[in-house]
Amino acid sequence: MSVRADVEGREGPAAPRGKSLTIGAVCKLLEREFPDISISKIRYLEDQKLLAPRRTEGGYRLYAPADVGRLRTILRLQRDEFLPLRVIRQELASGRTDEEISEGKGVDPRVLRRATLEPGESLYRLGEVLEQTGADAALVRELEEYGVIRGEKHDGEVLYDDTVREIIRAVNELKRFGVGGRNLRVFRTSADREAALLEQILAPALRSRNPERRKEAVQALENLAAIASHLKHLLLIRDLRKIAK
Repeated sequence: MSVRADVEGREGPAAPRGKSLTIGAVCKLLEREFPDISISKIRYLEDQKLLAPRRTEGGYRLYAPADVGRLRTILRLQRDEFLPLRVIRQELASGRTDEEISEGKGVDPRVLRRATLEPGESLYRLGEVLEQTGADAALVRELEEYGVIRGEKHDGEVLYDDTVREIIRAVNELKRFGVGGRNLRVFRTSADREAALLEQILAPALRSRNPERRKEAVQALENLAAIASHLKHLLLIRDLRKIAK
């Protein structure tokens, strides 16, 4: 390990309020709220242009309070909303402040609709997925066996896109509550049925040879998916309220 890595990775008490923190101190500060946080994960978010901490003349990262607040917002959106990074990037770039997002005002549904059917912007090796999600290889194999996820073969190597990676992240969170791969059949079955229904509604337009008509159909499909997702969420809340009584 280099001297620089040792300095950046060393855990220590949080700096006084208003002071900048090293990457190790940031991990220490946030580990109670986000147990799976790591130095490599923070560096990955920086590589994805979601964070831009100040650098000293020696090249060490220093995180100002605003940087820490932005990181907390990103981690909350990943954990609570299960959003892929490209959607989080759009949300943060939409003009709303980190505080507005983290105060529970929700994600702009227009951002979700724009990104819903876009292909993944990146592909990841299994090791990268495991490091970024905190999952283990056994869970990924289980999800593949139950047909919940599917990797893509490139030059003989199986790679995973953004959506699959976020599915793995979400399932890993459920795993903490004892939910395993076999329990996810209900989610997959529900998603398959919803997708089939939406396809049936828009099938003629989606299969059109007219590029403009097909483009309109895809946009309509995105809107329908957003509405259906919101409806499903509301119905789930309704039923959970009955259970909680």
